[in-house]
Amino acid sequence: MDAEPLDAEAAETAQTPPRRRSAADTRARILTAANELFYAQGIRATSADRVIERAGITKVTFYRHFPTKSALVVAYLEQQSQAEQAWITGLRRPDDPAATMRALADGIGEASCSPGFRGCAFLNAAAEFSEAEDPVRVAVDAHRAWMLGLFTEVSAEAGATSPETVGRELMLLRDGGMVAGYLSDPSAVARVLGAAFAAVLPGNGHTVEPAS
Repeated sequence: MDAEPLDAEAAETAQTPPRRRSAADTRARILTAANELFYAQGIRATSADRVIERAGITKVTFYRHFPTKSALVVAYLEQQSQAEQAWITGLRRPDDPAATMRALADGIGEASCSPGFRGCAFLNAAAEFSEAEDPVRVAVDAHRAWMLGLFTEVSAEAGATSPETVGRELMLLRDGGMVAGYLSDPSAVARVLGAAFAAVLPGNGHTVEPAS
């Protein structure tokens, strides 16, 4: 008697090594593949099939974890956000805001010089998803709101009379540094961005009037 044909999920299970992958492991593999492809090739240019191929899974498995490509993109951005928040939080020195910004400039400069650097994942995603209500854009805006809040806190720690205004300036400089690291000479990013951060923070001869 012939064996019944395996469905897609059973076929994948048959090819899986004895140590069966956990759901968390599979989700992590999908996100790793998405991270590599979305960042290098762009989100819209990367199909779900391409992610499935890179992750080495079946469509059944993929859609069990991510019902839509949009859900995967949001998860990718949330993972990026968690990583960046953890990194920046590790740099924070509430007693020395200037040191915090120097460390951030150095980190951006170092990233700019790394192979495959393509700027800020959130700015890149925002360029592809312009609708404010799109879940992808909502994820981008949530991360940027956190970052602006951080810069505002650093500005307050530095004694700015208008932390919100200085925070927006620091945010603008950070965005420019990420773009410059991709489009111009990455080796100069840390030095130039560090000098710009220092010029904006209070105590360096820079005065900002509150926005009217």
